[in-house]
Amino acid sequence: MDTTTDEPGTTAPPRDPATSRPAVIMQVLPALVTGGVERGTLDVAAAIVQAGGTALVASAGGPMVRELERLGARHVTLPLDRKAPWAILGNRRRLAALIVAEQVDIVHARSRAPAWSALGAARRTGRAFVTTFHGTYNFRSPWKRWYNAIMAKGDRVIAISEFIGQHIRENYAIDPAHLRVIPRGIDVVAFDPAKVTAERLAALSSAWRLPDGAPVVMLPGRLARWKGHATVITAVHRVARSDVVCVLVGGDHGRRGYRRELESLAQSLGITNRLRIVGDCRDMPAAYMLADVVVSASTDPEAFGRITAEASAMGRAVVATDHGGSRETIQPGTTGWLVPPGDSAALARAIDTVLNLSAVERVTLGARARAFVEERFSKARMCAATLQVYAELLDGP
Repeated sequence: MDTTTDEPGTTAPPRDPATSRPAVIMQVLPALVTGGVERGTLDVAAAIVQAGGTALVASAGGPMVRELERLGARHVTLPLDRKAPWAILGNRRRLAALIVAEQVDIVHARSRAPAWSALGAARRTGRAFVTTFHGTYNFRSPWKRWYNAIMAKGDRVIAISEFIGQHIRENYAIDPAHLRVIPRGIDVVAFDPAKVTAERLAALSSAWRLPDGAPVVMLPGRLARWKGHATVITAVHRVARSDVVCVLVGGDHGRRGYRRELESLAQSLGITNRLRIVGDCRDMPAAYMLADVVVSASTDPEAFGRITAEASAMGRAVVATDHGGSRETIQPGTTGWLVPPGDSAALARAIDTVLNLSAVERVTLGARARAFVEERFSKARMCAATLQVYAELLDGP
């Protein structure tokens, strides 16, 4: 698999023009296990290193630490995955000591519990504090809203989509001058249809037992109810063609009961032989290439819409639910389709539309979709914009 990246060449500014010392940026998050938050952390760390700065990441550790260190960043293991008040206070002291020892210039928090520790440490040591707002979070109670508000207290607050930016403005007290919308970025070099070999496609197709010539409708995403798997299964049952295969890509993470529900639904609709629940996939570019239609059917709004961006970069036809970040990653009728959340009939109609496209129409759509992602949602663009936020703070009073 091609591991080339599209890192930016932005130069990291010095902390102090008098000393010209390269900037030291520390990102903090609960752990480095897997997920979009973790991936964004590694991407930005790599950009800091490439720009000549020093990248530190503090977390409780995990399997991605090794990859982080290969990028040239350093990891410091702290119990930042703990949420108890005494743990937050303890982490505040640990982070303050680390800031002083490592001469950290900017502390960048990416999750709520670590952010409470990081804010106290940054204020105690006089360092700039940045947060990234990765989701809408849950604020059903006043206490929860207060807890979430830490993510709006940065000297700069990064929202990962216009949808999240609007959510912050509507629900939290924030100086608009401190808010920056920086969409999440994907690696458009790794997610490039030209890089996927026939051998990779054949290996996945064989492992997933995909029939030759059968159209594939794919929903990538962990097995969680709000991801809309049942809507997709029902839509596949409704489509005009009777040979369409539904592939659900993502682990159940212990939700075996939910997986059994989906299997029972497919059985009740008579499409058990056309359902594949394949678990996690280590070669998502090849997975997308096997799909005729990629679906994001989330019933709750996606904060950004990584699946739609990745699939579009691979030139795939995408159908997503009409809310949240998907409204930004898809241009309806131009690069994909939007349908009401939970509406299996509308989703089936959109799938039928895609399957009826001519070969030329598919190629044209795919080219437009990839160009759109390259222009707006590349990893290079995200990293350059984030380094610019750091530069604002380092150059400011």
